[in-house]
Amino acid sequence: MLPTFGALSALGLILALLLSERTAPLAGVAPGKLWDAGLFAVLAAFVLSRVLLALAYFETFRRFPLLLLTVPSLTATGLLLTVLATALWLRLKGIPWLRALDAWAPCAALVWAALALGHFAEGSDPGLETHLPWGLPPMPGDALRLHPVALYAALAATVLTFGAFRLLRRRPQPGTAAGWTLVAAGLAQFLLSFLRQPGVEAALGLDALEWVAVGLITVGCGLVARTMFGSEGQ
Repeated sequence: MLPTFGALSALGLILALLLSERTAPLAGVAPGKLWDAGLFAVLAAFVLSRVLLALAYFETFRRFPLLLLTVPSLTATGLLLTVLATALWLRLKGIPWLRALDAWAPCAALVWAALALGHFAEGSDPGLETHLPWGLPPMPGDALRLHPVALYAALAATVLTFGAFRLLRRRPQPGTAAGWTLVAAGLAQFLLSFLRQPGVEAALGLDALEWVAVGLITVGCGLVARTMFGSEGQ
């Protein structure tokens, strides 16, 4: 049976691909080309993450290949390779990358909402203790409820989906919608980290997820600055 997280993730990807048919014309991209690029990105993420997992745990993979391949395995390295592979696909197909990013901005936010709901359903994104009445039931042995951080993230992602789509409908300069979406997503993730249970510190007092948030904000600011002070991008 497909786990709840996997089912919601799959549903989010399907809805995002369908949404891309609406956002592509707004960004000036042929819907069919963007659909193919989105499908390629999804397949690339799945295949590359499994390849990296098999290489990292080769002995386990050799003995129990099907069991290992069912383990969630999307890592930062897998995401980076997926981005590079997708960028190559866009170049080969002649799809302007800034316009593609704009069209994908609401779709990516929608996928984030689905993933957050998956975490909420599985209870895999625990928050800090709270006195608020809408908190999650306390853990065994605890008296206080927990912040439903995953639900907060799903709400933020849903708002961001509608916000990015509305911005895209204004036909802004290429890269604008993607830039502001990245900035907003990074800020939301960084602020939510103050309500999450502390993760393993990575560097300079920030955990891995907080560094991801900083990276999103940085890249987003770069895209916004490009559209504001540079020539019109493609």
